[in-house]
Amino acid sequence: MLLTIDDGGFPHSSFTWIVATSSDRLRFGADHGGTTLANIERSGIASVQIITDEGQPYLIKGNVTMASSLIQSAPFKLALMEMEIQEVRDQSWIGVSVRPFHYDWAPEEREKMLEVEQAVYAEMRGWGG
Repeated sequence: MLLTIDDGGFPHSSFTWIVATSSDRLRFGADHGGTTLANIERSGIASVQIITDEGQPYLIKGNVTMASSLIQSAPFKLALMEMEIQEVRDQSWIGVSVRPFHYDWAPEEREKMLEVEQAVYAEMRGWGG
């Protein structure tokens, strides 16, 4: 989950594809024409909430820049954003496990979209500027 703050100071959340490229960098997509990209372009900051397979939630905050205006393999117009991680916060509670959001592609699109996702992840990992 990608989190930004709008120009009125209110939170905004969106789903996106995210990859870690090192211990201090993340890359993710932000859709053109959407609130998320506008918020990042205005403020230069964002947060990402990640829930591990073991149910451990983390909030990652940092400075964000546009690495590329377009992720070529995405099925819609997404900018490739890069976050320089400033802080990672463990958001867990003792004895509580959190489940990540889950979504399923429509059955008739599932195989194609799983291939698209893998292509987007590969492009984000391999982008070299």
